[in-house]
Amino acid sequence: MLAKAETVAMIGTAGHPVQVEVHVAQGGIPTFKIVGLPTASVREADQRIRSAIESLPKEKKYHWPSNRNVANLAPGNLRKEGTHFDLVLALCLLAGGRQISAETLEGWMVVGELGLDGAIRPVRGVMAAAMTAKEHGRKGIICPADNAAEAAIVEGLKVVPVKSLLQAIEFLKDEWDPPEVEPAPEAPLITEDMSEVKGHSEAKKAAEIACAGGHNLLMIGPPGSGKSMIASRLPGILPAMSFQESLDVTSVYSVAGLLGNKAGLMRRRPFRSPHQGVSLAGLIGGGSGLPRPGEVSLAHHGVLFLDEISLFRSDALDSLRGPLEDGKVRIARSGATIEYPCSFSLVAAMNPCPCGYLGDTLRSCRCTGARLRYYNEKLSGPLIDRFDIQAMMARPTRAELMSCEPAESSAAIRARVEGAREVQRER
Repeated sequence: MLAKAETVAMIGTAGHPVQVEVHVAQGGIPTFKIVGLPTASVREADQRIRSAIESLPKEKKYHWPSNRNVANLAPGNLRKEGTHFDLVLALCLLAGGRQISAETLEGWMVVGELGLDGAIRPVRGVMAAAMTAKEHGRKGIICPADNAAEAAIVEGLKVVPVKSLLQAIEFLKDEWDPPEVEPAPEAPLITEDMSEVKGHSEAKKAAEIACAGGHNLLMIGPPGSGKSMIASRLPGILPAMSFQESLDVTSVYSVAGLLGNKAGLMRRRPFRSPHQGVSLAGLIGGGSGLPRPGEVSLAHHGVLFLDEISLFRSDALDSLRGPLEDGKVRIARSGATIEYPCSFSLVAAMNPCPCGYLGDTLRSCRCTGARLRYYNEKLSGPLIDRFDIQAMMARPTRAELMSCEPAESSAAIRARVEGAREVQRER
């Protein structure tokens, strides 16, 4: 018997509908073959599915079809990767073996990874799957319970959170009513405040102007001058994200698998600070198999901070020029070209010289002229041109550090930033 259901294949931040067809023959050598351009993670599903079905309660009389079983993932020219195909394949196998009704699968988008004990584990890209289900007019989505809050972001779509294969079966047979999806917990408030930064009035003003105009900022100063401290407080003075911006950011983190269990819509602007040893694929995106979003995409609508920028690889830094101009990054593969959004503010910090004390009032610089020229040549001219604002910073004085006068808070600065952006919108 032939059974059909629907799931998605992730291409970038978008989900593409995939028709899953499973044929359970009446005889033949007992095998299970998956076709339709599956990757290794999809081909391995047969072992997980078999163990999950065999772990179902014996009194339910569900069993692995000991026949010639073939699963087709259409369209066949689209690469299928991920463990979220497990649940839909298991349900189609049971429907093809006439253990559940194949008609009950119609109209549902199904995603989920199976454990060997039948438990359903969270997967990446559930929000994109839910958006695809709504776009194509499906009844709803059957997904892992830990991803339910993520799927519930999409309004007007029924979400069925399941914790096990047995629950999914009982739902399709009208033997179990799914609970209401619990709202996602509120994200923790930003605790870093600009009022904690003593002195540096010019650097704070540069940061405010950069946030107001969406400019890129380069801070140059000796070690301990507060460059990283100011950068980490930039999300607190940026305007609050709109609903559409939150959707965009959440979809990127969903595809990357970084939302976490029971996470909902992201309301805080992202702040990413990769290590100086980050690879080109880690910074821009890519990797083996299906390309993943890099740090530039994870900083979408937020801040990408490169501390000690001169220590980063030259090829990685130069690769930032295109994403900074276009607001998106394209990763080409033989099978397809994947596009990720990356509209971010680039903030970088560096020392004025290799030893870090050029122009410092407390310590003298020990760098030779040749060493200083080599240090300055690490950043290419086109990359330097991308920084609209460069702020020179010095160590705060003892009087500034010991001052009891309260500094301006992030809320006050954010109000001016929001006012400036409102003027820009009205132009």
